This record gives sequence, C-alpha cells and structure tokens, in this order.
Amino acid sequence: MRYLTAGESHGKQLTTIVEGIPAQLNLLKEDVNESLIRRQGGYGRGRRMKIEKDLVSILSGVRHGYTLGSPITLAVTNDDFKNWEDIMGEDPIEEDQHIRRQVTKPRPGHADLNGALKYNHRDMRNVLERSSARETAARVAAGSIAKQILKELDINIVGYVKEIHGIKASDIPMSVEKKIKKSNESPVRVIDDSKEEEMKHFIDQAKQDGDSIGGVVEVTVEGVPAGLGSYVQYDRKLDSKIAGAVVSINAFKGAEFGIGFEAARTRGSETHDEIGYDEQRGYYRKTNNLGGFEGGMTTGMPIVVKGVMKPIPTLYKPLESVDINSKEPFQASIERSDSCAVPAAAVVMEHVVAWEVASSIIEQFPSDYMDQLKQSVNEYRERIRTF
Repeated sequence: MRYLTAGESHGKQLTTIVEGIPAQLNLLKEDVNESLIRRQGGYGRGRRMKIEKDLVSILSGVRHGYTLGSPITLAVTNDDFKNWEDIMGEDPIEEDQHIRRQVTKPRPGHADLNGALKYNHRDMRNVLERSSARETAARVAAGSIAKQILKELDINIVGYVKEIHGIKASDIPMSVEKKIKKSNESPVRVIDDSKEEEMKHFIDQAKQDGDSIGGVVEVTVEGVPAGLGSYVQYDRKLDSKIAGAVVSINAFKGAEFGIGFEAARTRGSETHDEIGYDEQRGYYRKTNNLGGFEGGMTTGMPIVVKGVMKPIPTLYKPLESVDINSKEPFQASIERSDSCAVPAAAVVMEHVVAWEVASSIIEQFPSDYMDQLKQSVNEYRERIRTF
C-alpha cells in the first residue's frame, strides 16, 4: 500500500491517489466523509473550518460500492478557491502583480523560511500553501480506507486527547468501542470527561491572549495479531514506521509507545511485560508497558502510541522575524488560526496510524482481494494461538 497527496491550502482541491488496496473492499464516500468531518471539529478550531466543508469525491478505483484493486483517486474540492483564483491560479500574471503579492516575511514555527532557502523561492506563498496542515485532510482520506480494511479484520482503532497545556486526562480502562463513543461525544475529544471544562478554559484563555497551546494525543489499536512488522531490518520495524508517521504530522514533535519516556525512570523488572499463556488466548502479556511492541513487532497486546503536538505557530500575538528582501525586523503577520488544534490532531493521528498498521498487514499477507486477506489473517491468528 502507498499513497501520494497533492494540492495547496488555498488551491482548487486536495487529491489523494491510493494504491495497493485489496479488491472487493466495501467503500462508500460516506466512510471517507465521516473521517473528514471529524477532522474539522474540536474545541479551539478557527473560522476557516466554517468556510471549508471538506467532502470527498471518489474519482477512480471504486465501482458500485466496492474497490477494484486499481488505484483509488480521492478529491476534496476547495469551495473557497473562487476567492483565491487570482492568487493561486496556474496561469501567468504580470511581473508587477507578482511582486506586489509576494510573501517575503517568514513566520516563526512554520516552513516558510526553510522552504524558501531550499527551493529558492522569493515568494514564500509557494512554500506555505503546501506546507499547511490542510494537507492532513488528504492523509485522513487515505487513512479512512485503511480503517475500512482494519474493520473488516476485526481491528479497532481510536484517537483521543491525553493532555492539553499540562491538563492531563486520567487513564480510564475501557474498550476501544467505549473510547470511540466517549471521544466523539467530547468537544475536546477526551475520554476523561472530568477534565473537559478545565481544558476548554485554557483554550479560551489562549484565544483571548492571542496565543495558542498544544498537548498530547494517544491512539489505541485493539485486535492486532502478534508478529506484525519484523526485527530483521531497521526499516521493517513497525513501531519505527508508526513513529515516523506520527512525527510527519504538522506540528508534532515526538512519539512514544506505552509508558514511553517514563521507562527511563523505571527498573527493568517494572518495565517489561511478563508472558502468560492459556488455551483460549494463546500467548499474552500480563501488562502492556511497551505499548504492544517488542523488537519492532506487535505482541498481540493493544498498540498504544502517544504523539506530542506543539502550539500552533500562527498567532494573533505576533512573534519577531526578518523580511527576506529588506532584512529588516518585523512582527509576523496575524492570520486566522486555531488557538488549539489538539482535538483535531487526534483524528489525524488515528488515521496515519491506521494506515501504517493496515499497510503492514497488506505487506505480510496475501491480499489481492478481501476474502483472501481475511482468510489468511484468520489462519495466521489460529496458528499463533496454538503455537
């Protein structure tokens, strides 16, 4: 499985081309739209979410509700493009018009300056339009297909908020199904509703101050068989792939599995997950401190991965920077933005993790069509249960 995304933040559309999906997977545009709508929600989102309603068109690879095994094209049209056509259109414009519209003032925390240096752009709109977090809508669209594969294999996944600006949600034992329900009902996408109001207060305070705040999100994947990924090469370790996918999300600065960095403060006897066995379950771990991974492979326990998101860098409280033409200092431009995008980021992270898990399954098992894949996975589950 692989996918490519294309499109700019204020361009005509975002496009995702997905390849390697088994034939005969039940897929409706409503399945994709549900994920896109969830991404646009969450307390602390800015006005742009009211302007753009992300809905998908399936342009290829699906017929009568089922995938064909050929590449799938997903398109999310930007309804606001009519107001940006003069700025983002593909046709040439007069040089003086181009100079007047140039973005020459890089914003701290964004890709503006680094991208301009790398690609030799004097107009940094060429950078910021593609480096925008809006690109994650295209990745959520791809991840929604991966989630359909996992659903067919009885694998459940959910993303939710663990922390916003130092306010930490408690670990409450519950099934993934219950976590899905609780997080979808929560405006801050938290499963510990006792923390909702406090989180909302800090988001409101940040907005009032013209500032932004970040947090930590967590994804749990339940029903994954042991042995996904591999120890034989560094680039086949599934936890490594997931970690890379997590930090590829805009504004994410780190990832950890299970107790993660806390392992630096515990002893080995307190850290590693002891092994048990019974005839019904097969091998299992008595704890899940390592977040479902050993040696780059799944253990059969739930995958538990956290990602940390920095505060959004586009502020109403501008930071200092330097104009690349005049070299004069200035205060970075004020634009509409989110005071906190952590709840929305939980949805994005859920989908990028779903992609990596589903991709690993497709790589490991025969998967030309869904019945073949389901049979192969079920036979594997039974073999390792009785091993």
